[in-house]
Amino acid sequence: MALTDIAIKNAKPADKQYKLYDQEGLFLIVKPSGGKLWRLKYRHHGKEQQLTIGTYPVVGLKEARAKRDDARKMIADGLNPSFEKKKAALVASLTSAITFGAIAAEYIDKRDDEGAKPVTTTKARWLIAQFGAAFGARPISDIEPFELLAELKRIERSGRLETARRCHSIAGRVFRYAVATLRASRDISADIKGALRTPKVKHHAAILEPEKLGELLRAIDGFNGQPTTIWALKILPHVFVRPGELRQAEWSEFDNGDAVWRIPAGRMKMNREHVVPLSRQVLEILREARSVTGRGRFVFPSLHARDRCMSENTVNTALRRMGFGQDEMTSHGFRASASTLLNESGLWSVDAIERALAHGDANAVRGAYHRGAHWQERVRMAQWWSDHLDSLRAG
Repeated sequence: MALTDIAIKNAKPADKQYKLYDQEGLFLIVKPSGGKLWRLKYRHHGKEQQLTIGTYPVVGLKEARAKRDDARKMIADGLNPSFEKKKAALVASLTSAITFGAIAAEYIDKRDDEGAKPVTTTKARWLIAQFGAAFGARPISDIEPFELLAELKRIERSGRLETARRCHSIAGRVFRYAVATLRASRDISADIKGALRTPKVKHHAAILEPEKLGELLRAIDGFNGQPTTIWALKILPHVFVRPGELRQAEWSEFDNGDAVWRIPAGRMKMNREHVVPLSRQVLEILREARSVTGRGRFVFPSLHARDRCMSENTVNTALRRMGFGQDEMTSHGFRASASTLLNESGLWSVDAIERALAHGDANAVRGAYHRGAHWQERVRMAQWWSDHLDSLRAG
């Protein structure tokens, strides 16, 4: 017997759920909580299945029967209504965020979940923001190549050639992600490849003459600044690391007994742990620093917030105060100074120097082998280099 609206309204909850049957497989479940749920029982390829149609009274009797009829038409065409419903929900979820800005944010979150460094995802978000309101809120499939080129040319005209190049790159990654998630048909950034001016490679300024490096070391000894800045300035020439790796150094990473500093993979450019052998001179500077900052997390804490590390501009600002211009020496330049003079000495293998600088090796097996094979040479080289810096300082 077919259901009526009155019968459905009068159906009261019981201790256990029960069913009220309509026609052609449609029935209503009455739950102990009072909720009422429409379902359709059907067979597909001989197997009994059920399709959830909706809740009453959101879906009334008339609408439930219409949905039942639609499902029976699918079955007659050889389709499975439950599968088609799941497929439609999946397509809807994939296409719900269709703007360039939303897809870019989703892509960056994905990279974050995959283990990308925070600095990488932060930079990616900054690059996306450079597009501004031009098409951030536009459906990504509506954006044309000439529009993307116009935005990139706008950035380029401001003199930021490298930023324009990087924006082109991140836009391409976002478009390719949109293609992979069925929200765009193609990567339009490929159409404008070669349209931007190529920025000139600008190397970090560095002192490469031994005599002038000695002058800099003497200037550091006479520098009248904050103790943490002085310690960073004194250690940086010895350890070959990037400035960011030094200023973010934490006391937990240092092992004075083995005379090593283990920089975790998350802070390294190549995303793998880097072990630095420490000379006697570096250990002495660290002992002095530990007496002041050793109770905190960072070796070189910020002057304004002890739970943060030193600012990225601190060392470069100190170099400017000592009279070394930005075209003469930078904090990153200490690596170039060490690389150049160590190679010119002829005492050390190129592989040991490259490993000390934490440069990547395209061959993973070769890279793993070199980490072990050149360790003792790196230990000797670290002490020789510190002794050499002392001799340059003495003039």
